[in-house]
Amino acid sequence: MNALPLSCERRSPGSRVLRVVSWAPAFAGALALQGCVSVSAPTSIASSPSIAAPVTVDGVPAGMQYLYASGEAAAVSIQSWNALVGYVRAQRTPNSVVLAQGASLAVPTWTTCGTKPKAAVFDVDETVLLNLGFEYDASSGQAWSDPRWQEWERTGVKQVAPVPGALAALTQLRAMGVTVIFNTNRSAANAAQTEATIEAAGLGPARHGETLFLAGDDAMGSKKDGRRATIAAKYCVVAMGGDQLGDFSDLFNAGQTPAARRATVQSPAIAAKWGAGWFVLPNPVYGTALKGNRDEVFPPAVRWVPTGGAR
Repeated sequence: MNALPLSCERRSPGSRVLRVVSWAPAFAGALALQGCVSVSAPTSIASSPSIAAPVTVDGVPAGMQYLYASGEAAAVSIQSWNALVGYVRAQRTPNSVVLAQGASLAVPTWTTCGTKPKAAVFDVDETVLLNLGFEYDASSGQAWSDPRWQEWERTGVKQVAPVPGALAALTQLRAMGVTVIFNTNRSAANAAQTEATIEAAGLGPARHGETLFLAGDDAMGSKKDGRRATIAAKYCVVAMGGDQLGDFSDLFNAGQTPAARRATVQSPAIAAKWGAGWFVLPNPVYGTALKGNRDEVFPPAVRWVPTGGAR
């Protein structure tokens, strides 16, 4: 892999658009996990500021160190799961947290519950399940390829672990009579193996078409809104959890700039849902969060340089 910007669109297991600019090959391979669909040079290299290579220790990318090894990441995950269970337990009158068809992020409206049974819907990868085996391989600098990921879906049944807090939380939700449903962009062609992986981690049951929904179940590809609508037609979805904004609505990935996307999640209508039906798990390793060049991440108003030539 060269130092030109790598444009990737992650299609499996999630709908996740990545832009990795001038990063070390090992880290770029680890980040671009699911679905590099093209590699192209920018119109002007000078117009795309370089991003310094991330700090690594013993060759492990910093994001992987944090997510898969740190006590801090485990604490954040447990905190999110505890908050989710507490929110569901406190609901006297269940309210749906799935956006209704035709709703917008500016004016969100919600599907109706009526007398439908309660459910909670979760992404799988890096939400309830840590892909330790695949990430170990990726950390060595292996270039991502769809055949490698598909092989991981088929064979990586035991080299996984529950996200900290997930097992206890799913157990408590089921004890409250809430059906746990998984909505993931793993492939429908590997449904049996994904069922086995979830259950081997102690997170099941997972039954394709009932409590497990996969990419390929409808014509929308990696977009999840169609599958969410199918689930919401049968259940009152009282909580959703994921590590990417697309795990809550495909509208978050509708061509917004990083700054606009960040502003959207802080808008009053949407900000009210975080911790109150929508729960985000940490993932600094890959996904839709990891985009934005230096000028986008650090706009002019926040820039600082030391005086006197000190660095």
